[in-house]
Amino acid sequence: MKNIKDFLNKFHITTTNYDLYEMAFTHSSFNSDARTHHHDYERLEFIGDSVVGFVVASLIYKYHPEMKEGDMTRAKSTLVQTASLSKLAKKFGFDEYIRAGHSLTYEEAIKNHNILEDIFEAVIGAMYEDQGINFCINFLTKVFKDEVINFSLEDYKDYKSTLQEAMQAEYRSSVTYKTYETIGPPHNRTFKVEVLFNGVVLGRGVGSSKKEAEQNAAKDALSKKAI
Repeated sequence: MKNIKDFLNKFHITTTNYDLYEMAFTHSSFNSDARTHHHDYERLEFIGDSVVGFVVASLIYKYHPEMKEGDMTRAKSTLVQTASLSKLAKKFGFDEYIRAGHSLTYEEAIKNHNILEDIFEAVIGAMYEDQGINFCINFLTKVFKDEVINFSLEDYKDYKSTLQEAMQAEYRSSVTYKTYETIGPPHNRTFKVEVLFNGVVLGRGVGSSKKEAEQNAAKDALSKKAI
C-alpha cells in the first residue's frame, strides 16, 4: 500500500486528518486482523454515494435539457453504476492504497469491481468530510463533465426491459431469469444466468453481479432474435 501522503499530494489536498483518508481505503476485512471496529470505508462510502449522485444529477440537469425525468434517472444510474466507478478508481490509482485483511488478499481486492466502487465513493466521502462540498463538486465535475456531455441513452439500452416489452407485445407473457452457475469466492463472484420463456432458454449471460448477467442474457436473446 502506498503512503496516504502520496495520495494527498497527488490530488493537492492539505489536511491534518490522515486517518480519515486511511479509513477510506480500508476494507472491513482489515478490522479482524487489527482488532478494530468500524475503522473501514463503509460509513464514508455512505456519504460519498450521496455526493457522487448529487453532482452527477446536477451535471445531467445542466447539460441535457432535452431529457425527461425518467431519462435523467436512467442516465444517472448508468453513469454511477459499479462498472463506471470501479474504472474511475483504477484510473486515478485509488487501488494502490487499499488495505485489506488476510481473508482478502490485495490482489483479490483490486480485481473486485464492487470493492473498487466502494473505495471510490468512500474517498469522495472523505473529501467531503475534510474539504467540503465545493471541493467535491469541482473534483467530480472534472471527472464526469465530458462523460455527461457525451452521454447518449441509445448507447446504454436496458436490454431486460426491451426483451420484456417485446415478449409482452407478442405473447402477453413474461420471461424469467435463472442463475445456473456461480463461480468464485463471496467477494469476487461471477454469475452465469439464462433467460427462459416457457422453459425454453432464449439466451445466456455472464457478469460480476446477477443484474449485469441478466442484462447480458437479455442482450444475447435479442441478438438471436429469440422473440
